[in-house]
Amino acid sequence: MPAVSAITASRSESPERTDWTPFSWRSRPGVQMPVYPDATALAAAQDELRTLPPLVTSREILSLQQQLAEAQEGKRFLLQGGDCAETFAECSSDTITNRLKVLLQMSLVLVHGLKLPVVRVGRFAGQYAKPRSADLETRDGVSLPSYRGDIVNSPDFTATAREPDPRRMIKAHARSAMTMNFVRSLIDGGFADLHHPEFWELGWVEQSPHAADYQRMVANIGDAVRFTETLAGRKMQSLSRVDFYTSHEALLLPYEEAQTRRVPRADGWFNLSTHFPWIGMRTAAPEGAHLEYFRGIRNPVAVKVGPSVTPDALLRLVDALNPEDVPGRLGLIHRMGAGHIAETLPALLDAVKREGRRVLWICDPMHGNTESTSNGYKTRRFANIRSEIEQAFDLHAAAGTRLGGVHLEMTGENVTECLGGARELTEIDLQRDYRSTVDPRLNYEQALEIAMLIVKKRGAMAA
Repeated sequence: MPAVSAITASRSESPERTDWTPFSWRSRPGVQMPVYPDATALAAAQDELRTLPPLVTSREILSLQQQLAEAQEGKRFLLQGGDCAETFAECSSDTITNRLKVLLQMSLVLVHGLKLPVVRVGRFAGQYAKPRSADLETRDGVSLPSYRGDIVNSPDFTATAREPDPRRMIKAHARSAMTMNFVRSLIDGGFADLHHPEFWELGWVEQSPHAADYQRMVANIGDAVRFTETLAGRKMQSLSRVDFYTSHEALLLPYEEAQTRRVPRADGWFNLSTHFPWIGMRTAAPEGAHLEYFRGIRNPVAVKVGPSVTPDALLRLVDALNPEDVPGRLGLIHRMGAGHIAETLPALLDAVKREGRRVLWICDPMHGNTESTSNGYKTRRFANIRSEIEQAFDLHAAAGTRLGGVHLEMTGENVTECLGGARELTEIDLQRDYRSTVDPRLNYEQALEIAMLIVKKRGAMAA
C-alpha cells in the first residue's frame, strides 16, 4: 500500500458539490443493479456497513491522484489489473499472493523497459459485482435472476441461490478487508523488496517461454541496485517496498453509498471502499444513477469508453466528472476491440485534445475482444489483445495524445482461458483449466508477455 503523501485536500483542488449527497443517485434511473426483495433487510445491511471501518484512507486516495496526474504528463505509467470478478471462495492466501506476484513482475518489466515509475493498481479487494447482458438467465425453460457477482447472489442455478441477498455486502466487505490486510502485510513485510525480485516468481515460471528473458532482467536490476548502493555506501530502504492501490467497478451503489464518508481536515466525500473506482460502459448514461454518484466523490475515478460513444457524449462525461479539470481526477479507459479501434478512437482523442481537457488515457484491450468458441467457451484471442494495444499506442501518437496505462483482466494462476500467447493455447486447451465464472483472463505467461510487448512497442516508437 502507498506511503502517505504530503498532499492535502484543499477546496481549490476539488470544490465540494453543494448539490450532491452520497444518496442523491437514488433520484436517477439506475441500471445493472439487483432488485432486493426485502427493503428493510437492505437498509439494515447498509446501516451495518456504515459502522464498519473503512478499507482505505483519504490520504492514500490523494496520493494515488497525484501519481495519476504524473501519469497524465508522461512521468509514470499505470498498470491496472486483476480478476474479472472476485469470488468469496478465492479469498485465500495463495490466490492473493499469486495475484500480487504477477502484478509486481509485470511492473518490474515495465519499470526496467520504460525507465518510468509504474502506478500499480490491483483490480481486487472489492471486485465482487459484475454487469450482465440480461436480467434473467434461462435454462431448460426455467428463468432465474442472472448471477451478478458474489456480492449480490450465488452462481448456483437455484431460486434460493439467485435471489439477491443484501447480507452478501457484509461478506464482501469482510473479504475485501482480509484481502487488503494481507496485501498490506506482504508489502510492509518486504515481499515487494527490489533487492529480492526473485522471491516474486510463481512455482511454474521456469517452464515459461519468457523465463530466460525475465531472469536476465532480474539479474540486471539486481546488479543496478547493488551498484547504486555501493556508490551511496548504504542500503536504499526505498527499494524495500512499493506503493500499491486497489480499484473496482463501483456497480452496486447501495454498497458504495454506505462506505462514502467525510474525513477530518478535508472537504467533500470520499469512497473509502477503494482508491480508484470506475464506471462501466453499460452504466455511464449522462443522466444515470452511476454518473450522479461518481460526480460527487473525491476519489480519482475512471469511466469505460466503448465504440458507440460519440465525441460530444464523451465531452459531456468529462464535464460531469471533472468540471474543474483537476489533474489526476479522471481516467478514460477505452475498450474498442482490435477491429474497431482505428475507426472509433481518433475522433475521441481529437475532441478531448481540442477542448484541452486533462485526462489519463488507458487502454483496456480485453473487453472489446470477447468471443465464444465452437465448443461453448467465452474467450479472447491473445493476438487481438496484442493488436489493440499496439494500435492504441500508434493512434495516440498520431493524435498527439498520450497512452498512460493499461487495464487488464488477468490472474496469477495457470489457467487456460484466453487463446494464443507464447504457448499458442487452442480451443481444446480451454477445457484443461478454465476457472472464470464470468470473463476470460490472461494467465501469468500471457500477462508477462503483454508487459514485454508494451516495452517493445514503446521502445520501437522512441527509436
